[in-house]
Amino acid sequence: MTLWVVSVSEEFKHNIIAIVYDFDGTLTPQPMQEYTVLPEIGIKDGKKFWKQVNQESAQTNGEGIVAYMRLMLEKSKSRHFPVTAEMLRKLAKNINYFPGVQTYFKRINDYIKKQFGSGIEVRHYVISAGLKEIISGTSIAKYFYKVFASEYYYNEYGAATFPNVVVNDTLKTQFIFRINKGKENLNENINLHMPMHLRPIPFQNILYIGDGLTDVPCMTVIRKNGGSAIAVYKPYSSRGKQICKQLLEAERVDFIAQADYKSGTELDRLIKLLLGIIVEGIRYGRESFRQSKKYSLYRTPTQLHASLYMRDKKRSAGSKAGRNAKTGKSITNKEDNKKKK
Repeated sequence: MTLWVVSVSEEFKHNIIAIVYDFDGTLTPQPMQEYTVLPEIGIKDGKKFWKQVNQESAQTNGEGIVAYMRLMLEKSKSRHFPVTAEMLRKLAKNINYFPGVQTYFKRINDYIKKQFGSGIEVRHYVISAGLKEIISGTSIAKYFYKVFASEYYYNEYGAATFPNVVVNDTLKTQFIFRINKGKENLNENINLHMPMHLRPIPFQNILYIGDGLTDVPCMTVIRKNGGSAIAVYKPYSSRGKQICKQLLEAERVDFIAQADYKSGTELDRLIKLLLGIIVEGIRYGRESFRQSKKYSLYRTPTQLHASLYMRDKKRSAGSKAGRNAKTGKSITNKEDNKKKK
């Protein structure tokens, strides 16, 4: 086994926190298309459009995201309304957000800097089945480190002609691994093995915020690897709240809350709680790294990763205890029952 020594020139690099957001239903009450393109092509009832999308994808056994992107182009063409990247960006000004969203990102950045110092970096990512062109034109786009979303291909005249990038529920997970491995360009291969200690953003440094069943694949990948997740629901939506409760019960998420991003709300408190846990993990890792360097300890990459794994196992146990305390379930009783069996 090859031994690895922490050299004097090396620095601790796992100090980046990634907060990853779904977009539609997470940051905005309605799908982005209902604020932008659909009204421009005469579609006032978004539900009818999505019903047609679902019907056509079911009839053709096709991908729903491809179906909506194609239908939107067909209907735009019939109205002599060419879809261009510039037009999509301009229409983004019509998007409405959940309460507090437009001030949330700067506030969280300032909070991290004030509470934990400049040694911690926070990055905001978006992974969405919606259109990247629309998201890039929003008032909050300047806060996003990277946006992974569906895109059109544009011809020589700048008009959209067919889907170039398609992002659906399960394809979203590849972007989690891209963030984790630092391979954020689509032409970079993420299938090659990369040791955990070399990955720039460990899973335990990732917090995912989504609104429903379409986010389950991402939530599952992140939480199984030591990260965190929150599910949000639209205010006064009993259906959305029920879905979130099911996700909490199934342990797909750490917490659920109403989609209210204002300071002092339950969601704001829960985000800061999980960020605090992540930061403590970073401090633990940094101290472990410092000790290795100070005392010239010989450690294999596996040993270094194992110490972080044990830290996350303790954190996970504490988080689970908190959830069970909230729901009135006893972990101890479960363990006792297993022993009796």
